Amino acid sequence: MGNSLVRILTFLAVAALGVGFAPAQAHAQTDVAASIYGSFSGTTNGNNTIQSPANQAGGMFELRHIANPILGFEATYSFNRANEQYSNPIETCPSSSIGCRSIESVSANAHEITVDWVPSLHIANLRPFGVLGLGLLLNLPASSQTTITSYGCPSCGTVTTTTTPTQTSTKAVYVYGAGLDWGLLPHIGLRLQYRGNLYQAPNLTKTFTSTSTFLHTSEPMLGAYVRF
Repeated sequence: MGNSLVRILTFLAVAALGVGFAPAQAHAQTDVAASIYGSFSGTTNGNNTIQSPANQAGGMFELRHIANPILGFEATYSFNRANEQYSNPIETCPSSSIGCRSIESVSANAHEITVDWVPSLHIANLRPFGVLGLGLLLNLPASSQTTITSYGCPSCGTVTTTTTPTQTSTKAVYVYGAGLDWGLLPHIGLRLQYRGNLYQAPNLTKTFTSTSTFLHTSEPMLGAYVRF
């Protein structure tokens, strides 16, 4: 009787594991995706510098594997224009109420590589998911030199331009976000997601000092995926 009970309990345990394991395998997914996004960042102020990133469009490629609701990972590469403007706070010229300011605009491209954890759920043809990861953000100036425009007032002099060197900037980036996969065909679907990036403001010029503050970039995305 005791051995029979053990066998019955063992069978039930194995059956339960099998039932729990089968849907996880059925809902497992490996896919590649391409998305377009808008990159929106705010102005920062520090170290006697005002730093203003330009809002730009970009694209991202993802390789993702989801084994079960908890075990999901992806690797991503994204690219967007990442122009930066550096300026000093307005300084009042002597004997005048008009301010003086120097402005440097640096044309640059941003390359980002991340590795992310992707928890998710599978509900019918929908898969809501979260994103949490880290990576590297490389800001590469489009030219080795750029110009500084200095705006004076009558008592300070006229407008002048000077040439100054640029430099690359590599920063760690922390990523969070959430999204939704919407299956349209057996192996093709739409991916809607929002990703937020946290990183230290890049220093692309040797004339101005970066604000060195943490910058937040919002990236709403729309893309498509192909599942294997």
